[in-house]
Amino acid sequence: MPGGYPAALAKDGKPTPVYVVGSGNLILDQHVQTLLEQELGNSSILIPIEDKQASLTEDIPIITIGAGAFSRIQKISRNAPVLALLVDQDFLEEFIYRSPGRVSGVYHNVPLLHQALIGKAILPQATRIALVSTTASADLYSALLDQLAEYSLEARLFVADTPQQLIPALNRALSYGDFLLAAPDTSTYNPQTIKHVLLTTYRRNRIVIGPSQAYVKAGALASGYAPYPAMARMAATYLNVFNETGQFPEPDYPAEFRVSVNRQVARSLNIPIATREHIQKTVELWLTQSGESRQ
Repeated sequence: MPGGYPAALAKDGKPTPVYVVGSGNLILDQHVQTLLEQELGNSSILIPIEDKQASLTEDIPIITIGAGAFSRIQKISRNAPVLALLVDQDFLEEFIYRSPGRVSGVYHNVPLLHQALIGKAILPQATRIALVSTTASADLYSALLDQLAEYSLEARLFVADTPQQLIPALNRALSYGDFLLAAPDTSTYNPQTIKHVLLTTYRRNRIVIGPSQAYVKAGALASGYAPYPAMARMAATYLNVFNETGQFPEPDYPAEFRVSVNRQVARSLNIPIATREHIQKTVELWLTQSGESRQ
């Protein structure tokens, strides 16, 4: 069945309704809705609604597209069952803790371990990873720090709590690491700082991996990302589970990912780089081998 879980029809045999609150980007919203409709088939019908209608939805699940849409709905109706799309883990965690099973999401990026291994696939000799964060955002890297030894990698975190501390901390980080790994941490990586971060790493002949495709376009060397069809499949599964059980599964990343590469940056730094597909398959192989070794 579409979504990988038995499709749940309403008791009268009709498709179950699912409300959709868009991001405001009409092209993006339509693309996501089309993919969802393909995955859900006849099991559900998607109904776009305005923000103010969210308080009247009772127990009908709401899909939000983007962090802004999710935040607006939470302000209007904290009790509504919401499946958030195109959001980061750090953004959603507080809401999950408060409303487990009623709020969930499909993350639109990839786990930091995937990003770290993308860096290693590009720089096979790399053993040290530089991390920069604020004190408040340091927890973003906690799980990663425990995972790296298995892949012959280590990392060190350098803290910058003010804009004035960022470049000094970054320079120390780049002296330590073979590459800089950036998490989706808007307190450290944002439109005001990214130019300075990229210029500093470029001058130090270092690369940036992550946090997203947008940063690759801006000058990061590479990043993993979740393709839209994979997010739609996962969202359809979550909706079918909700319709069967009244609870969403816990939020997670799609199992499938892709790699975006900035070849101009690679040429400028004189870094030979494989195809995106080869990098992806290398990372997948390492992750599979690691899983097998733990069985």
